[in-house]
Amino acid sequence: MLPSFSPAATAAATPPPKPIPGGYGAPVLGPLRDRLDYFWFQGPEEFFRRRAAQYRSTVFRANIPPTFPFFVGVNPRVVAIVDTAAFTALFDPELVDKRDCLIGPYNPSDSFTGGTRVGVYLDTEEPEHERTKAFAMDLLRRSSRVWAPEFLEGVDGMLAAIESDLDAGKGKEGGASFLVPLQKCIFRFLCRAVASADPAAEDLVDRYGLFILDVWLGLQLVPTQKIGAIPPPLEELLLHSFPFPSILVKPGYDLLYRFLEKHGAESVGVGVKDHGMTDKDAINNILFLLGFNAFGGFSVFLPFLILQVGKDAALRARLRDEVRAALERHAGEVGFASVRGMPLVRSTVYEVLRMNPPVPLQFGRARRDFVLRSHGGEGFSVAAGEMLCGYQPLAMRDPEVFDRPEEFVADRFVGAEGEALLRYVYWSNGPETGEPAAGNKQCAAKEVVVVTACMLVAELFRRYDDFECDGTAFTRLQKRQPS
Repeated sequence: MLPSFSPAATAAATPPPKPIPGGYGAPVLGPLRDRLDYFWFQGPEEFFRRRAAQYRSTVFRANIPPTFPFFVGVNPRVVAIVDTAAFTALFDPELVDKRDCLIGPYNPSDSFTGGTRVGVYLDTEEPEHERTKAFAMDLLRRSSRVWAPEFLEGVDGMLAAIESDLDAGKGKEGGASFLVPLQKCIFRFLCRAVASADPAAEDLVDRYGLFILDVWLGLQLVPTQKIGAIPPPLEELLLHSFPFPSILVKPGYDLLYRFLEKHGAESVGVGVKDHGMTDKDAINNILFLLGFNAFGGFSVFLPFLILQVGKDAALRARLRDEVRAALERHAGEVGFASVRGMPLVRSTVYEVLRMNPPVPLQFGRARRDFVLRSHGGEGFSVAAGEMLCGYQPLAMRDPEVFDRPEEFVADRFVGAEGEALLRYVYWSNGPETGEPAAGNKQCAAKEVVVVTACMLVAELFRRYDDFECDGTAFTRLQKRQPS
C-alpha cells in the first residue's frame, strides 16, 4: 500500500522543505541493482511501491533503466513521484523542462524520425514547439469530419475477421485473438483520418505497415521495457545494455515516409503552407503522431479496455442497456454525439485510463531549484537539472484522493462528485480537466482518444448482446437478437 497522508494543510501551516529520501547507491552497482529490481525481481509497479513504503514517502530517489554499459550520457538518477499532489509539478512549464525526456533520461536517436526532432521531444520554450503542436492540433481538427466513420469502418473489418476466426475455430482453445485485427483497424483508420492517406493505395503499406510501426516502436522502447521472451541474463545483455540503431528499421520507415509523401500530400501541405514547416519535418511529425502517439497508445489502451469489459458480466449488462438507450435517441447511430449520452461508458473508459494508463511514466527536468509539494503541504527540495519521474499507475491510485483506489470501479466518474475526480486523471500529460494548447505538453488528442474508446464500446453493444474475453482473445460473441 502507498503511505497515507493527513488532509492538506493551510498555507500558513505549510512545513519547511526537507531533503528527498532514498538514494542511488554506489556507482555502477546501485543502478544495476535497481535495474534488476525494475525488470525482474519486482517489476515496475512493485519497484515504486516498495520504495514508497520503505521511505514512508511518495517522493523519493531511485535509479531507473536504462543504464551502462553503452548508454553514453544517460543518467539513471531520478526523483520518483507516486502521489497526485506532487505529480502536478510535471505539468508546470515554469518548473520543468520537457526537452528530450519523453521516455526518461534515455532519448532515442532522432535518426528514428528521419533526422527531425519531432514535437514531443521539444520543450515549450523552444521556438519550434508551438509550430509542431499547432500542426498536430490542426490535423486533428480537420480529421473530425471523418474520424467516426473511418473508425467504425475499421471496427467493422476487425469484428468480421474475429467472427470468422471464431466460426472456423482458428483461435487457441476456441478463442480468437483481437490484437492483430485491432492493430489493422487502428493503422488503417488513422492513416485515412489523420494523414488523409489510404493504405490500400500501396499494397506493401497495407499489408506490413502496422508491423513496421511495431518494430519501429519496439527498437526505441526496448531498453526501457521487459520483454520476457528470452532468459533474463540474455535479455539484460542483448536488449537492455545498449541502444538499438535506427538502420534496423530504416527501410520500413522510408517506405512509410514515401507513402505519406505521395498519398498524404493534403496533410503534409497543412504543415508546409499553414505552419511554415518543410516537407521533411511535416512528414516526420505526422509519422510520429501516427506511429508513436496514436497507433502506439491505442495499441496499448484499447486491449485493456476490451479485456476489462469482457471479463465482467455485470458491467456488460449495464453498459449494454445504456448504449442501447442512447442509440435509440440517435437513430441507432454510433458517433461523437451519441456517446456523449453514455456516462457509464465514458466513466468506464476513464477508469481503465486511471488503472492502466497507456504511458505509465511521465518525466520532466527541473528548470530551477524549487520546492516540490506533496499532500498536507509536505515539501521536498529539488535542485535545478534533476529529472522528475512520475509513475502514473500509483499516482492515480492515491488513497488520499480515490476511494477503494486499487479496485476497478466502473461508475467512479459518474455524476458531479465523480466528474470532480477527473482533475486527478493524468494519462494525457495533464489533468483530464485541462485543455491541450500550443503552449503546453498535454496530448493534443486527449478528448478524441476518450471518444474513440467510447465508440468502440458502443459499437460492440450495438452489434452484440454479449461477449467474453480471455486475455487478448474473444471467446464468445453473441450476436444481437432482433427485439
